[in-house]
Amino acid sequence: MKDPYDVLGVPRSASAEDIKRAYRRLARTMHPDVNPNDPRAEDRFKELNAAHDLLADPDTRARFDRGEIDASGQERPFGFRRHGGTQAKKDRAGAGARDGGGDGGFHFEDLFKGADSFDDIFARAQSAKRRASGGSGKAAPRRGSDAQYRLRVSFEDAALGTSRRITLTTGRTLDVRVPPGTASGTTLRLRGQGNPGLHGGEAGDALVEILVRDHPVFRRAGDDIIAEVPVSLREAVLGAKITVPTLTGRVALTIPEGANTGTTLRLRGKGLPGKDGAAGDQLVRLRLVLEDASDEKLRAFVRRWQPTDARDVRAAMEDQAKEG
Repeated sequence: MKDPYDVLGVPRSASAEDIKRAYRRLARTMHPDVNPNDPRAEDRFKELNAAHDLLADPDTRARFDRGEIDASGQERPFGFRRHGGTQAKKDRAGAGARDGGGDGGFHFEDLFKGADSFDDIFARAQSAKRRASGGSGKAAPRRGSDAQYRLRVSFEDAALGTSRRITLTTGRTLDVRVPPGTASGTTLRLRGQGNPGLHGGEAGDALVEILVRDHPVFRRAGDDIIAEVPVSLREAVLGAKITVPTLTGRVALTIPEGANTGTTLRLRGKGLPGKDGAAGDQLVRLRLVLEDASDEKLRAFVRRWQPTDARDVRAAMEDQAKEG
């Protein structure tokens, strides 16, 4: 099998993020689905996934760099391992000069240094190989790594539920079902939709984080929805019937006489689906709005008006802040 760094086209000093980016870039062009007329496309794609899985795991990458395992993830016999670093290269060069060779490579007689017999060495190598492969003599199956995605949906779609199509790193598309009442930041786990496993191992999972866009009217409070609705001075003072938006359309709402900014009215069952099947409520908070504060008739009325309770409206707000 080829060197995984060469397969991904990255240097040995590449960071984990460099490796991930290289894999995603190559996966989009090398997937068999986008190369239907290339008989070797599947083999090259398997090689790409194997290289990524080996280097994406810090432990296996470190073992490969030290020469403890080969490019397929199998254990190397101790006598055949690489040794990196400047000092190690000097040591190998010196050993090569002493043995009459200048390549600093492996010499057959090294197998017998400190060993009772060739059988002992062979037994130890086979034992190490069996331990690495779970005793079968073959490379142990390894689960593929998980793949992470982000999916942005509207407030209404998250509340009522929806289905969205995403493109995986393998180039395939997948329909993701967003359950009703999904909160922003929720991660959906799609079993077996991640990166392929090694040596017959199962595929990893796809982890899809749901991000819910803000809504101009609605905001979430548990299973309830809060909606701030403007009302006119006349509607607040005298009462009125108005229509307000909900997740399922506009509904009629009665404003009681003497309402004010902050008055909260409840629409039962118009909130988000709850875990027990019962829906939350929609809380409608009124916000008093003057249609035209420059209207001369309104200004004249206010000048003549003598309220029976001339209290300081800001004092109540300050009292509430102290209590809180």
